[in-house]
Amino acid sequence: MITNEDNMELMARYEDNHFDLAIIDPPYGIDIQNAGGSPKNLGFKKYTKKNWDKETPNQKYFDELKRVSKNQIIWGANYFVEYLSEGTMGWVFWYKGQQGLTMSDGEIAYTSFQKATRMININRCQIKIDGAIHPTQKPIKLYKWLLMNYAKEGDKILDTHLGSGSIAIACYDLGFELTACELDKEYFDAAIKRLNNHKKQLKLL
Repeated sequence: MITNEDNMELMARYEDNHFDLAIIDPPYGIDIQNAGGSPKNLGFKKYTKKNWDKETPNQKYFDELKRVSKNQIIWGANYFVEYLSEGTMGWVFWYKGQQGLTMSDGEIAYTSFQKATRMININRCQIKIDGAIHPTQKPIKLYKWLLMNYAKEGDKILDTHLGSGSIAIACYDLGFELTACELDKEYFDAAIKRLNNHKKQLKLL
């Protein structure tokens, strides 16, 4: 189920530990669309200026996230250190395969799993191949890798910041039940359209 609503309202409807795994990519609070933009040499599109990345989620959000989910994978963990006090081994580093660009070479995700730290190498150009519709979009391949390495068959997945919907496509392809929401109506509509187009393409194969 994917809804266009505030994530706190969504989570409030569920009991403790309802979801097996939350995979989220919340705002980092760095105002990404005014922080240099996408590299022109890679051909990434320009996006409508919005204010969603001005602030990070607060303590109340993270407390609620941990209440409704048994485990969490949280992208941008270096921006939320004060909310992630639990010590775990299982961090993830996504290496974007970039050289000489103004953007970071990769991104860090906190996980609640006591597993070895892992690195996944997926070039950011994969986003363009997927069809970019969001300024902080992550590749479908990245979400598939997370699901295959950290989720079990039958797990209920939660995403409180749907964004481009890459996780929805990954969950659909791998057979996971996803509950997700996106507050921004424009991004929500675009993500749903992207998911439906993906389903139609699979039916034609």
